[in-house]
Amino acid sequence: MPVHRLPGVVVTDHVLPVPLDHAVPDGEHIEVYAREVVAAGRDAGQLPWLLFLQGGPGNRSPRPLGRDGWLSRALEDYRVLLLDQRGTGRSTPATRQTLPLRGDAAAQADYLRHFRADSIVRDCELFRRRLVGDDSRWSVLGQSFGGFCAVTYLSFAPEGLREVLITGGLPGLRASADDVYRAAYPRIQHKNAAHFARYPEDADRVRDIARHLRDRPAGLPDGGLLTLPAFQALGRMLGFGSGSHVLHYLLEDAFVAGPSGPVLSDSFLSQAQAHLSFAGAPLYALLHEASYGQRSVSEEGTRWAAERIRGEFPAFDADAALAGDAPVLFTGETIHPWMFDTDPALAPLRETAELLAQREQWPDLYDPARLAHNGVPVAAAVYHDDMFVDTVDSLATARSIRGLRTWITDEYEHDGLRVSDGRVLDRLVRLVRGEL
Repeated sequence: MPVHRLPGVVVTDHVLPVPLDHAVPDGEHIEVYAREVVAAGRDAGQLPWLLFLQGGPGNRSPRPLGRDGWLSRALEDYRVLLLDQRGTGRSTPATRQTLPLRGDAAAQADYLRHFRADSIVRDCELFRRRLVGDDSRWSVLGQSFGGFCAVTYLSFAPEGLREVLITGGLPGLRASADDVYRAAYPRIQHKNAAHFARYPEDADRVRDIARHLRDRPAGLPDGGLLTLPAFQALGRMLGFGSGSHVLHYLLEDAFVAGPSGPVLSDSFLSQAQAHLSFAGAPLYALLHEASYGQRSVSEEGTRWAAERIRGEFPAFDADAALAGDAPVLFTGETIHPWMFDTDPALAPLRETAELLAQREQWPDLYDPARLAHNGVPVAAAVYHDDMFVDTVDSLATARSIRGLRTWITDEYEHDGLRVSDGRVLDRLVRLVRGEL
């Protein structure tokens, strides 16, 4: 196990072989990686463990540069384990480069059905037994999708949990993918309205860019294509605390003068690619809608829910907006089939994505009856104006988990844990301990 010393912390690598299918423990195994972080000078001490579950799905855990942000607050009380959930980071990867080793698209889709929250939780339990011991519990901090995983953990393996902290990640226990996006589009529209109220000049800029891309989709530096729908997908930024400002600065110098008239600048295209490419997290696109699949809620596949439900909200029709005087609206955390045509990191996985979208009978991820009798202390931050996770669903789930204490705040957006310099985590720690 390699050990490294960074400013203020000691970091230790851990790699654990786990079954691809936990129902077949003697079958094929993959590797899951995790990084242990402890405050310098306390690495030999006895500290409770805190497992961090990252948002996503499909994002690797944070890479610590030292003692800063929420991690600094966590290290006051815990030995922290940053998990690269299966398929991400240094765990056995699942990308356009590696998935063809599984075989054809059907084989790839069958492989990826084991990469949802239920399998992630079982991986966590194997790590707990290895690092903490069969008879000891650990704490869990779940951000966004990591909070979804934490609720799955409470549903199926609460015996391993000492306490649970959740930020922006209380899922709808009985919400289908259709329900999720039917609630999401009005929130996204509200974020658009707030952005254009803050930066009214952006309405014309967005229309100019949209009109240009409608007629002339632009090539991106990685070989991808910036189409009008892809441009609208930049609205995912609006769900973060500084996202509206970042988007504004991206838009303000979108055009430069070319020999034949205005063209989209290389700077704009490069920045747009950085926000749109799934090269670093292809599982996010492949499994995002599947993360809502539960057979007891809907036996059908998710069937590109965000794309289908978008048709119920004509305000997001950019062509119609350009034909009149309505603003061209951005979308948000929505995955669409065209992404597998325009993004080189996803294009080879188009058929695999289609099979996952049509897959039926996804196993349930939550056990409402068990959650109603929960005995694990839980505290959750619910962001009042969260664009990514529906507040109504979150509060209903909070009421459904016995003993859960909720902090509702409009001080932060979905990224409150990351940007609050430890204040969000400190509040949850004090809440779960009964100090507030």
